[in-house]
Amino acid sequence: MSEEYAVKKKPRRGVYLLPNLFTSASLFSGFYSMIAAIQGSYDTAAWAILISGVFDGLDGRVARMTGTTSKFGVEYDSLADMVAFGVAPGILAFLWGLQGFGRLGWLAGFLFVGTTALRLARFNTLSESKVAESKKYFMGLPCPSAAIMLATTVLLFHHFGITGQVRHYGVLLLVYALSFLMVSNVRYHSFKELRWVHQHPFSSMVALILSMVVVAVEPSVTLFMLFIVYVLSGPLLITVQALSARKPGAAHQAKVKDGGNSSRH
Repeated sequence: MSEEYAVKKKPRRGVYLLPNLFTSASLFSGFYSMIAAIQGSYDTAAWAILISGVFDGLDGRVARMTGTTSKFGVEYDSLADMVAFGVAPGILAFLWGLQGFGRLGWLAGFLFVGTTALRLARFNTLSESKVAESKKYFMGLPCPSAAIMLATTVLLFHHFGITGQVRHYGVLLLVYALSFLMVSNVRYHSFKELRWVHQHPFSSMVALILSMVVVAVEPSVTLFMLFIVYVLSGPLLITVQALSARKPGAAHQAKVKDGGNSSRH
């Protein structure tokens, strides 16, 4: 009976195919972004990266919901991420705003691609304890967030018609900053485990609908604001923790705690 039950509970092949279809769609969107950037349609290339980010977020959730996670799916997702969130935004950044810098420009584009590869390799080789921790926090800026930050910057500049040196130096500084954050030890919230969402499903749905309405008002601006807040949240958290640790009260409490612990031994 136990074997029959195991056979019945085993997901069908079509279910295993579903998350990989989302990964393929993410890969396709990343490739199309490169084609659009080469053809000079930079806003279209930026939107393609955003769409790729949506598919990338769906494939993992679908796999976990259907119980169809696999080693093949993990590796396939990582390779697709390299194309969609490493090569595609690197090419977009170079063609859109870095060509005028010559060698410095294409080296900046390569730096973004290289740090994306390092970020993915580090994540794929995490230990079990680090994997459990990654459910709450990411170590370093996730490469999809870095790519979408770059894409929303392109859309923002295109929306306001920002050109010239402001655009060129802005994207150069942004590429170097995002590249550093991806391979840094700065922690970012993963939003994979939100107790409030599970405890208040109706309120969560209302908040989601309101968020969609706000984003739909002016996507080029609102999406940029959302992701710039997320990108800055990691460094700001470290700054707040460092400042709180320097307070005299915190140092005094630490000494009292150490004294209490030593008196117990």
